[in-house]
Amino acid sequence: MTVESITLHRIRMPLVRPFETSFGRETARVVLLVHLVTETGEGWGECVAGSTPAYSSEYVEGCAHVIEHHLAPLLFGAVDPQAADLERLFAPVVGHRMAKAALEAAVLDAELRASGTSVARYLGAVRTEVDCGVSVGISPSIDDLLAEVQGYVDAGYRRIKLKIKPGWDLEPVRRVRELLGPDAALQVDANTAYTRDDIAHLRQLDSSRLLLVEQPFDEEDIASHVALAQAIETPVCLDESIVSVGVAIDAIERGATSIINIKPGRVGGYLPAVAIHDACLARGIPVWCGGMLETGIGRAMNVALAALPGFTLPGDTSASDRYYAEDLTEPFVLNDGRLAVPSGPGSGVTVRTELVRDWALRPPVLLRPH
Repeated sequence: MTVESITLHRIRMPLVRPFETSFGRETARVVLLVHLVTETGEGWGECVAGSTPAYSSEYVEGCAHVIEHHLAPLLFGAVDPQAADLERLFAPVVGHRMAKAALEAAVLDAELRASGTSVARYLGAVRTEVDCGVSVGISPSIDDLLAEVQGYVDAGYRRIKLKIKPGWDLEPVRRVRELLGPDAALQVDANTAYTRDDIAHLRQLDSSRLLLVEQPFDEEDIASHVALAQAIETPVCLDESIVSVGVAIDAIERGATSIINIKPGRVGGYLPAVAIHDACLARGIPVWCGGMLETGIGRAMNVALAALPGFTLPGDTSASDRYYAEDLTEPFVLNDGRLAVPSGPGSGVTVRTELVRDWALRPPVLLRPH
């Protein structure tokens, strides 16, 4: 495969409702898209970085710069590059996993479209549909939260995840548990908002019978997660901490986590995500697929990933209308709490290029080999 060009698109997509976490409040998503053209076809990738370095050190403009000036030249200079080669090819660029993942997705999409193979089949999917959960942001009031959660229950979602932070945790979680009943799947996500001093406070979440508490402490603080896991009954899940297979194995062996959230963008791509899945599967650690407010481009590949055997918990692979009134691809629609795994070549979805053009924040950047 010869890469003839890479085009970077920056677009803005309004959210159907504001989404608030401990990092801040979003009303729209600025999206960096990668469009790759080869001699045999094309592929699309989506970068999950935010518009600012609030959630991660990576952000849209930084990722665009790294792709244009560092990753794309490596790809243009490679002979017959394949998705399986990219981790090694991109190794001279330290970190910048979200940028690498966006380019990997575009290469993977182009490669598999040319061969007539679906991403699901290539990654090793064993299911044709996946159970879906939904991530619920911090609400203006508990009444607003309960109304939003009830709407998702009525829509058929099989698991509810609540964003929490200091001052918005025990009471909202208790009230949602009362609403859902004792057996419904409920979990919480702290997005690193707490410290080790809060362990006694977080122990009170045990009474709400949660599936898990996700990433309460700083991503580099594995030791505090070990202490928390020893102090509470609720399983501890790591998200932001898990950036590689090595870190995942270390966290598991140290007892810091008994469940792992895998986000392809956070770990450098879909093939590194599969490697983490395989390591967890071998150790009996369940995984689930996290979400980053993806458009249909990223959602299609996430759904394919979530169909692998180790993904035994519902992920944040919500339907398109959870976030967007109109999606960049054909919409993903919930059916009995599940989404169908795309089966067509590549990602299996068609990008609506007219919307990419209409929602552009600036002219696209076209990159070619020198």
